Amino acid sequence: MKLLVAFTGLCLCLFPGCQRQPPIQAKQDTGPIAIRVAAVQSREVRRVVDTVGTLFPIDETVISAEIEGRVDLVLFDMGDQVKQGEELARVSEEEQRYLLAQNEAQLRQSMERLGLKEEDEKVKDIRETPELRRVRADLLEAEQRYKRVRMLVDQKIGAQADLDQAQARFQSLQAGYDVTMYQTRNLIQEVERFKAIVELQRKKLRDTHVRAPFDAFVKDRQVTVGQYVRPNTPLFTLVKINPVRLRLEVPERLAPWIKVGQSADVEVEAFQNRKFQGKVSRIAPTVDQTKRTFIVEALIDNPNGELKAGSYARARLMTQKVDVIRMVPARAVSYILGANKAFVVVDGAIQAREVKLGDRFDKEVEILEGLQDGEQVATTQVNRLDTGVRVRIVTGAEPTPAVKPAG
Repeated sequence: MKLLVAFTGLCLCLFPGCQRQPPIQAKQDTGPIAIRVAAVQSREVRRVVDTVGTLFPIDETVISAEIEGRVDLVLFDMGDQVKQGEELARVSEEEQRYLLAQNEAQLRQSMERLGLKEEDEKVKDIRETPELRRVRADLLEAEQRYKRVRMLVDQKIGAQADLDQAQARFQSLQAGYDVTMYQTRNLIQEVERFKAIVELQRKKLRDTHVRAPFDAFVKDRQVTVGQYVRPNTPLFTLVKINPVRLRLEVPERLAPWIKVGQSADVEVEAFQNRKFQGKVSRIAPTVDQTKRTFIVEALIDNPNGELKAGSYARARLMTQKVDVIRMVPARAVSYILGANKAFVVVDGAIQAREVKLGDRFDKEVEILEGLQDGEQVATTQVNRLDTGVRVRIVTGAEPTPAVKPAG
């Protein structure tokens, strides 16, 4: 049975139909590839520096407690806007009031000894202070008595003992006057010291009211009502974000192009298709040796607080440098096997050229090496082109791509 099946198969293979092969169709030559071209042109352009950076607040500060005490009141929290001088929190002021009353009483006591009534009043003549006037009156009376007794003794009328007594009293009061003068000077200094103590205590009383040093937003609140704080305890973190500061890193080779006052177009991810205007305000005097870049700061008006510190931003700095450069459409350059290439049309065929690129300008790119003015480069079908490929140039308006209906 197996032999019969094998013989039948062999016979079928011997028929002429078994040897027919489908005809091999020759590869059709589609002819030159239709492409569009653009001419390499040189023209004047103003250099633009494209770079990236981060937004920072123009000012940021940590508000800390300046006195010790219990927090009685907290008026703001994260995200709130505060005005300069507005109260943020309040520390208990009871103890500070008691200390102030004590210091003011000591000051008044010292002022009364000098005959002063108002705190801003000064001693004009130290000899007119109450204590010195009293001592001076006693000294004058002792001096007159001494002179009278001496006159009587000179006239052999008075006793020598009376003269000695009068002289001793006069000399004692002279010494007492000098001592009182020194004591009065010390008292004047003591009054000034008490005034300083009172002013310091008044400042501590004012410090119980924690106030904003400038218009800002509350970035963070670190204090709660009832918390006991000490000097330098952080209470709030405030940020000022109008204007906002953009810190950019610029390659060192572009240093001659960057000047203070240049305008900057800024874009952030949160606001697509919207540009914010800024101006260069500061330029770092040194270059980062690891990155070979230097820092440029630009200020951007932010009246509504839309731009948030810490955001990533892209900026274009408009410089004053104008150069004549060679340019082609960006789509005429392809990155192939680690090199940028453009495809030049010469006598209906393609020459693939390796090119060195410079800056990019919207839809065009600068050519530093590889192309010459007037040469034509392919702008379409570049993925099908290589050296030797035949092409034909198509002119006229490019067809608009068809839009597929939704659904």
